[in-house]
Amino acid sequence: MPINMFKGQTTANMQRWLQRSALALAVSTAMFASINVTTINSAQAAVTTADFSGLVQQVTPAVARVNVTKTISEAELAKAQTAEVLRQFFGDRLRIPDRVATPAIEHAYGTAFFITSNGYMLTNHHVIAGADKITVTLNDRTELDATLVGSDERSDVAVLKVEGNQFPALPIGDSSGLKVGEPVLAIGSPFGFDYSASAGIVSAKSRSFSRETSVPFIQTDVALNPGNSGGPLFNQRGEVIGINSRIFSGTGGYMGLSFSIPIDAAMDIYEQLKNDGEVARAYLGIYPQDIDRNLAEAYNLERPQGALLTRVSPDSPAQKSGLKPGDIILQYNDVQIMEASDLLNLLNRARPSDSFRARIQRNGKQMGINGKLAYAPNDVRAQSGDEQNDDVQLGLRLRDLTADEQAEIAVDNKTGILVTTVDPTGLAARSGILAGDVITNFHQKPIKTVADFSGAISSLPKKGVVTIEVIRQGIPAIIGLRIE
Repeated sequence: MPINMFKGQTTANMQRWLQRSALALAVSTAMFASINVTTINSAQAAVTTADFSGLVQQVTPAVARVNVTKTISEAELAKAQTAEVLRQFFGDRLRIPDRVATPAIEHAYGTAFFITSNGYMLTNHHVIAGADKITVTLNDRTELDATLVGSDERSDVAVLKVEGNQFPALPIGDSSGLKVGEPVLAIGSPFGFDYSASAGIVSAKSRSFSRETSVPFIQTDVALNPGNSGGPLFNQRGEVIGINSRIFSGTGGYMGLSFSIPIDAAMDIYEQLKNDGEVARAYLGIYPQDIDRNLAEAYNLERPQGALLTRVSPDSPAQKSGLKPGDIILQYNDVQIMEASDLLNLLNRARPSDSFRARIQRNGKQMGINGKLAYAPNDVRAQSGDEQNDDVQLGLRLRDLTADEQAEIAVDNKTGILVTTVDPTGLAARSGILAGDVITNFHQKPIKTVADFSGAISSLPKKGVVTIEVIRQGIPAIIGLRIE
């Protein structure tokens, strides 16, 4: 009440007004305090962390530590020593053996978990890649030898098998039903601290990492660190909905972004590796990109959505179905496509012989397209030399490089072919060849195509050692392949 309103008022009137004002102020303060407390209590209830204590006790027996022993060849050791020198200047972190030995032995670890009672387990490909021996340690300290059933680098999924029965297999959930904000739990061995539990929420779904992988990752804020790789990600019901695979970090440790392979995709890989020994992927032959606001306006779309085809490969299933550069795929098998990653995720889950139907926009008009997927060209086996040299069991799966890949790995103007899969029982694996290597020279012959490699196999000796020149992570190396 303004001061000038008291002018001409009696002392009694002023006292009555002050009393009424004080009463009103007290009531208002009490009401505000009540509302404020209620609001805070509601907010606290909304963010209360889920209690996973009972779940941890229930599922821990099905989780195991993976122990891996690897033999490092002279070439790999020399590369590691070179990388260590570079690390001192450029800060690249690379763990190398403490001693310089030929050959050197390296020990690594990760996490795995049982999915069947008769001993089948899932882990990451990068956990067991190049392993000479794999053992798993259960939570009761029992140590078992594990056999590698199969491994797939693109999905980063590996299948292990231990002898025995009545193992505590974990229930498999439905990762497609996950919701952003849903609480999740991870169990693993970060930095070697066995059976550590960490919890968080689903931060996002369908995260992609370009050509590195072929799965739509689940993004969480669960604290994952080295050693968590290959461990299970649980929902609140104790069902596995993912395999913990990687983190986004500038330090090598957890920084708030963790990524897990959806269990739906992992189980599909598991079935193929178990039944067929390899993963067959479908090929459409397209190069899609996202549509931004400007492109949406240019193509008369109501909003940025769909996958814009920038290129269609010749003689590919896409071209045979009638797809053309400039087409916008809006739906694929009745699934709406909002981003290019949506389409790639569907293709990565498809089989080479699957039929497909798509709804596209071309020149401002929508139309339907039908076709059939196929195997990727040049994704062929070089194992055993097939009809050329039955005595040589190399155990490789190879393909030609794309133009983009060729530009990325260019070293001294060399070209080559990409190793996509390495059979752990083959000669190539025992010699240290890894998936992701680019073979540039084989048995003193330059290799530019898979056909060149097949021709070089035909002239291999029955016994002896031949040299293989490769580029691994941008660094040239020479590997000696012993033929027995």
